[in-house]
Amino acid sequence: MELGGYADRIARIDLTTGDIKYEGINEEDARKYIGGRGLGVKYVFDNGPQVDPLSPDNIICFLVGPLTGTQASMSGRMAVVTKSPLTGTVTDSHHGGWSGARLRWAGLDGLIFKGKAEKPVYAYVENGNVELKDASDLWGKNAHETIKILLGRHGENVSVVTIGQAGENLVRFAAWMNENDRASGRGGVGAVGGSKNLKALVIKAAQKMPKPKDQQAFKKAHDSALKAINESPTTGPGKGALSVYGTNSLMMAVNAIGALPTKNAQLTSFANAFNTSGAHIQQSILVDNPTCHACPVACKKEVETEPGKFHVHMESVEYESAWSFGAQCGNDNRDSIPFLIDLCNDYGIDTIDMGNVLAMTMEASEKELIKERVAWSDVDKMVELVHKTAKREGIGDTLANGIEPAAKAFGDPSMAMSVKGQTMPAYDPRGLKGMGLGFATSNRGACHLRGYTPASEIVGVPEKTDPLAWQGKARLLKQFQDFQALSDALGVCKFSTYAENADDYAAQYSAMVGVPMDADAILTIGERIYNLERHYNNLAGIGEGADILPARFLNEPSQSPASQGHVCELDNMLQEYYEARGWVNGVVPEEKLKALQII
Repeated sequence: MELGGYADRIARIDLTTGDIKYEGINEEDARKYIGGRGLGVKYVFDNGPQVDPLSPDNIICFLVGPLTGTQASMSGRMAVVTKSPLTGTVTDSHHGGWSGARLRWAGLDGLIFKGKAEKPVYAYVENGNVELKDASDLWGKNAHETIKILLGRHGENVSVVTIGQAGENLVRFAAWMNENDRASGRGGVGAVGGSKNLKALVIKAAQKMPKPKDQQAFKKAHDSALKAINESPTTGPGKGALSVYGTNSLMMAVNAIGALPTKNAQLTSFANAFNTSGAHIQQSILVDNPTCHACPVACKKEVETEPGKFHVHMESVEYESAWSFGAQCGNDNRDSIPFLIDLCNDYGIDTIDMGNVLAMTMEASEKELIKERVAWSDVDKMVELVHKTAKREGIGDTLANGIEPAAKAFGDPSMAMSVKGQTMPAYDPRGLKGMGLGFATSNRGACHLRGYTPASEIVGVPEKTDPLAWQGKARLLKQFQDFQALSDALGVCKFSTYAENADDYAAQYSAMVGVPMDADAILTIGERIYNLERHYNNLAGIGEGADILPARFLNEPSQSPASQGHVCELDNMLQEYYEARGWVNGVVPEEKLKALQII
């Protein structure tokens, strides 16, 4: 392949036979889908949309993009792409840290696993090669212990990505954990690893940054992008909200506009939100500000809680996790939240889904639909249910199947705050209309990271819009969805989109790979990725009528002052959205597929 920025080496690992083969990247695919999420979706698409997610026939891809591991700011991302056992959709889930950069420094663009190993194995990656090693002694161990053992076994310049007991037990929202506290959390990607007896990846490589095709142009583009990051009021090191408070800088802002789902979204604000906010954590239990490869922002907030039953020292309290175990469960116990996050990280379980599942169980208990008493804000019971879910014990076996099957089993499917089987993050569609549309139309189930309209509705990037207005949100969302599909394909953090624009991405990509590309052309790649995902889902049987929201957001008006009386006008926005996308009731027509050169 003539493009720069790639190792041009993919390892295909057949876990059933133990065979490992290496191949280059098809250049046409690289030009159309770039890498990371984009190329991963193409591999999953080519493997077939009818595959059972937990069967040996499913593939799971660990991929980086052409900017991953380079000097490009915030370029430490790895994409895990597969068919989801939680939603039945194609899914991708990303993590930061150094494993993505190290995979590229080790001379590979990606690993693709298929089949099922006869006994537990882990993949050892070094110098462009992959070796399968026995992981029988690691099976049954959680993430933190597994990582400690493998780091001790393989020395310096090593990243470990692993599943915990939740993945082994096929919890349908199990995660892959990277470097203890960085998760590829959503979509049940960890369960796919467990179904294959694949315990971990060990990636060993010292820093060896890829060289751009045009080094002078890359330096100019990188300097310009870094200047934008440094000057942004959101990402600016030591001054921007993300840098000072981390992602949990959002807690009070979202609460103030009446868009913080509380007590399983029965309410839209939480009276004690400050106790779980980034500001309170920064003032009380913050001990350090870790970061990822090539990132000046340092949004991770390492904390140590007070001595006692919830004492823990862990790397990062993220907004979504603080909300899911906080307001969504009616819980304002500050120290319980890092403890619960750390517990989920150790088991390898998605904190967003876990918190939502707990909140749904609390509502079921409140309605006396279940015998088990699970009161709002009962943190001891929350801890107990995390253990039971990860181990599939008692009621936890029901919860481990995901929120929609669990709510149905409890007798009231309407309690599931989810779309396409995946639970909703920390934004109430009655107070953030664009995000409501984003949840409904996300290709991997409810997700804020497919198209983050709160950047506009709250922060004012790229322009300020009214969070309570539905008009115009469809075109805004499409813009975000295409742009953020692009960042995922390049291998850079989505938080860079708070400062960088499509011109910045195009300039860095062009200089790295040696292909002239302007903003419009590179955004077309993002649009192509989004449409390929939707086409895959359509072929998998997810068609008309799948872009919906829980009835609670459509029929039960908000009672919070800032959004009082509002519901989410989804039908109006969907009509506008499908027109902007060129889709027919959520289905990609043949002419659109041809126009984007997908077929």
